[in-house]
Amino acid sequence: MTMLTQRPAWRALEAHYQAIRGAHLRQLFADDPHRGERLVAEAAGLYFDYAKNRLTDETIGLLVALAEECGLRAKIDAMFRGERINTTEDRAVLHVALRAPRGAVIEVDGVNVVPEVHAVLDRMAAFAAQVRAGGWAGFTGKPIRNLVNIGIGGSDLGPVMAYEALKHYSDRHLTVRFVSNVDGSDFAEATRDLDPAETLFIVASKTFTTLETMTNARTARAWLLGALGDEAAVARHFVAVSTNAAEVAKFGIDTTNMFGFWDWVGGRYSMTSAIGLSTMVALGPERYRELLDGFHAMDEHFRTAPFASNLPALHGLLTIWYANFSGVETVAILPYDQYLKRFPAYLQQLTMESNGKSVTLAGTPVAYQTGPIYWGEPGTNGQHSFYQLIHQGTRLIVCDFIGFATTLNPLGNHHDLLMANMFAQAEALAFGKTAEEALAEGTPAWLAPHRTFAGNRPSNTILAARLTPATLGALTAFYEHSVFTQGVIWNINPFDQWGVELGKVLAGRIAPELAGEATPALAHDSSTNTLIRRYRALCGRT
Repeated sequence: MTMLTQRPAWRALEAHYQAIRGAHLRQLFADDPHRGERLVAEAAGLYFDYAKNRLTDETIGLLVALAEECGLRAKIDAMFRGERINTTEDRAVLHVALRAPRGAVIEVDGVNVVPEVHAVLDRMAAFAAQVRAGGWAGFTGKPIRNLVNIGIGGSDLGPVMAYEALKHYSDRHLTVRFVSNVDGSDFAEATRDLDPAETLFIVASKTFTTLETMTNARTARAWLLGALGDEAAVARHFVAVSTNAAEVAKFGIDTTNMFGFWDWVGGRYSMTSAIGLSTMVALGPERYRELLDGFHAMDEHFRTAPFASNLPALHGLLTIWYANFSGVETVAILPYDQYLKRFPAYLQQLTMESNGKSVTLAGTPVAYQTGPIYWGEPGTNGQHSFYQLIHQGTRLIVCDFIGFATTLNPLGNHHDLLMANMFAQAEALAFGKTAEEALAEGTPAWLAPHRTFAGNRPSNTILAARLTPATLGALTAFYEHSVFTQGVIWNINPFDQWGVELGKVLAGRIAPELAGEATPALAHDSSTNTLIRRYRALCGRT
């Protein structure tokens, strides 16, 4: 296979970058007054404006050529066909099957998995309807009023992001909480004001052995039994999202209340699997299906649209352009909607766990940057926090602005002010303010350098009519497929995560060394040994 950096399109992009690296967005817009009308794409209810990027039409043509040289279309087709493109784990990658319509055909090893997916969705819908209607009673006969999802990583970030994003549509008679951190404070605060007799726990762990999740689940079990006193209560207050029936039954959960999924569902791509059970209970089955429909609409767009007008492919290629040719290291996710407050955190896992890789599919070291750092904060909160660095700092940061034409909570002119700020920030980043402009405003000469903005800071704007379940689905799938596009170009596997394993193994060794009363023999490095001894001394265990 030809090395990425030796491909003709890559070399052409290197030369092209040198030719246009001095171009400023002020000049690009002056030379092409209709640029902002042309460098846009639209699909699945999302309007994607990428005009405020440091590029030309030639740049897009070369990026599309790179995608074609790297076989992006064939890789997309392979994913949708159910081929085992997760090569290090020998698995298919079929999160797209989780939102396929009932009559679709998507096969893994010759078996259509869509009927299985909808069988689980139907069971989830029946369960959600029962809980929402008060038909699911706790052990004492009280209806369930509190729902606590226990998971971590993809079993937490997806559901909590979706719940917060779509809270406007949720059943407000239900209190919905999420516990993920093994820090006991997370569980304590999530349950502090809940009545155990009215609380249902969803334990989300594929293997039912995940350390953090099962530690929290056992604590939840003890909390429940401390109040209700009877082991039989567990079956009325716990359900499982898992594939390990034996461990689920051993915990005390009736396996008829176990919702399964498949090894071709990766954790960070699992929010539309049974991992979304808490989301479905909160929203109701109809709204949840609207969410799935939004995902599917973007899936189909990504599968079929030409790359030059394909939203996720374009976004992924722009990420390549900045990470590999402009030296950009971070991407700021800036949603101008408070409901999307957990969206940047969700994208951190999706992007950085997927593409934080330093070896190719063949196991050879990469010779280029992969996996930029994703971070962000909603709306004008960020403007009063880190925008100073984006505008006038020494680092170049790409920004994704996300906004909606209509608010879910109309209050006076709040929404117009919010969106005015979003459009203004993108404009200010692109065009800045010259020293001459600052002086013309009456700024003293000595102060002008401090009030000068270089501009030429790139951004994308994603605009939709309204934050609905379908819109959230399309937006999430947009980023999923952007990540996939990047992974294909970089020739890495965006579907495994071996890098998280070593710390888990070492934690398993260290935990008993911290807990015991007898002084253990320590065989770590001098720093770790000293920290363990200091910890034990502070806990009075030496």
